[in-house]
Amino acid sequence: MENISELVKKVINEESIISASFSGIRNKASKTFNKVTIKKVIIKNEEKYQFEYFYDKNVEHKNLNNNETIEEMTKLLETYFKQALINTIKSDYHVLINKKGKLNINQKKPTKKFEEASHNRKKKYILNEGELTPFLIELGIMTKEGKIVNSKYDKFKQINRYLELVSDCIPYLDKNKTIRIIDFGCGKAYLTFALYDYLVLKMGYNVEIVGLDLKENVIEFCSNLAKKLSFDDLRFEQGDIKGFNQFSNVDMVISLHACNTATDEALAKAVNWGSKVILAVPCCQHEFLKKIKNQKMNPMMKFGIIKEKLASLLTDSVRANVLEIMGYRTQVLEFVDMEHTPKNIMIRAFFEDTQNIQKVVNEYKEFKNQWQISPYIEEAFGESLTNKLD
Repeated sequence: MENISELVKKVINEESIISASFSGIRNKASKTFNKVTIKKVIIKNEEKYQFEYFYDKNVEHKNLNNNETIEEMTKLLETYFKQALINTIKSDYHVLINKKGKLNINQKKPTKKFEEASHNRKKKYILNEGELTPFLIELGIMTKEGKIVNSKYDKFKQINRYLELVSDCIPYLDKNKTIRIIDFGCGKAYLTFALYDYLVLKMGYNVEIVGLDLKENVIEFCSNLAKKLSFDDLRFEQGDIKGFNQFSNVDMVISLHACNTATDEALAKAVNWGSKVILAVPCCQHEFLKKIKNQKMNPMMKFGIIKEKLASLLTDSVRANVLEIMGYRTQVLEFVDMEHTPKNIMIRAFFEDTQNIQKVVNEYKEFKNQWQISPYIEEAFGESLTNKLD
């Protein structure tokens, strides 16, 4: 098959299409749908193809016959989208169209049956088993047949949980501009690739994502994979959080597993950049372990493991309150992480320019005095925070 028209005619007329999904909007500035899905339906004993068009705030449906479906699918691929996954009874087709218009069709063994299309009772994730997802395949989470590798199923669920948390951030991101995102300490970048796939290929956003990590071999691996996947607006750089000064403004800052006070550096960067969204999962929190003093709490603090957990909770409490002082609506959520501890805390914050902060300021000062602490986060934030505390 050398062109889109041939492929569409084949899957409709010869192979009996089961379902299809189109993503990766080409013209990101256009006010149109972000994603389209197709499934076979029976209406008044007549076989039709139901098109579902996903817009920012609503969904529209069309039920088309064979010829109309051929025309509409061709138009979607030639005009609107740069990626499609088409499932038929004979094959799965992963269609990619690059910026220069070059067509690449990857044909695999079928992963769906008709009954699965209409009676699938498995939990629906943002990423689903059976839907070929290139970055999951490359990272060894999904097989080339669309199955999740058994030993990677926890990682698959973690990625989906992460994307669910990100989906709540969508109202704070301006679709009419390029959204700049920094992922501090990206590591092997499972979640960074998932974020790009979700925002660009599924939601149709125009983004610039930078993944930062200290390890040279990790950055090389991630850079090569981004190039292989044609994730054109995702790049990876080697460096630390404190030394990263490329931008004067960023829309979303992610910091997962920044150790000890590195999380404070990431939060300070985010706030000073005017970031609309912050996602932070701290780890290895030692700052307060030898500093906290509170005689009333000695029955807890005399036990090392309890004192360590208490110090960690105090640290995140300070961070959450500081973000509120800086005008953010802040949430503290549970985030499952299989690489570090079984359950971590995620701090998720949205900038809302909160005006009435005096109560939070007073509570924060009293909290510090009670535990006799001088948090490093105040030094990291500098005058932007201390001016509000005066």
